[in-house]
Amino acid sequence: MNAADTHKPVVVLVRPQLGENIGKAARAMLNFGLTEMRLVEPRDGWPNPSAGPAAAGADVVLDRAQVFATTAEAVADCAHVYATTVRKRGVTKPVVTPEEASQEMAAAQGRSAILFGPERSGLETEDVALARAILTVPINPEFGSLNLAQAVILCAYEWSKHEQLVQPTQEELLPPAPQEELDGLIAHLETMLEPKGYFLPAARAEATRRTLRGVLTKPGWNHLEVRTLRGVLSSLGRGPKP
Repeated sequence: MNAADTHKPVVVLVRPQLGENIGKAARAMLNFGLTEMRLVEPRDGWPNPSAGPAAAGADVVLDRAQVFATTAEAVADCAHVYATTVRKRGVTKPVVTPEEASQEMAAAQGRSAILFGPERSGLETEDVALARAILTVPINPEFGSLNLAQAVILCAYEWSKHEQLVQPTQEELLPPAPQEELDGLIAHLETMLEPKGYFLPAARAEATRRTLRGVLTKPGWNHLEVRTLRGVLSSLGRGPKP
């Protein structure tokens, strides 16, 4: 494991119950660049055949997952441990959001870990006691139930803001077309509209031309879009095919 990977937080699932949930947590991790999962006493043992299908291709996380007998052993090499819980469970510790925790972990020296408790009951007091801070999110007080993968993805997403991840749907936008090309489009359209009487009455012609220019200038067409529109106008200006 390289230095870049060791700077990323470790995701520790404490006594997870269902293999499907472990797989979904792995998927959430890999979506946002986290690859190190540690399991503490998984109820159904490990490896779990139900985890793979639920991971939807995040096999690298499952293949590298390590199993520990206790939470203390799982975080023994971590200097900064955060316990995810909506309840303090009688332990007095700083409370931070995923955003605040990710900022602290990004700036910290040494390994960091985030603890996630069992699906039904969450972390025990003994688990929380190992953490330096409690990590929680503002949530509907009438329904504060997050499933395991949802909790993991909230934390992983905030961490990803400190990584150089690629926006998958972002396209490289072309710059707006030069003014000369836009003027050519406007002149082309005006030439076609003139014989149709569009700029009548003459007293309103200048105002109509300004409005038309404003409409065509507002979108910020790039040169390919301008070329396409010129092609449309040229096609409309030709007579019907014989």
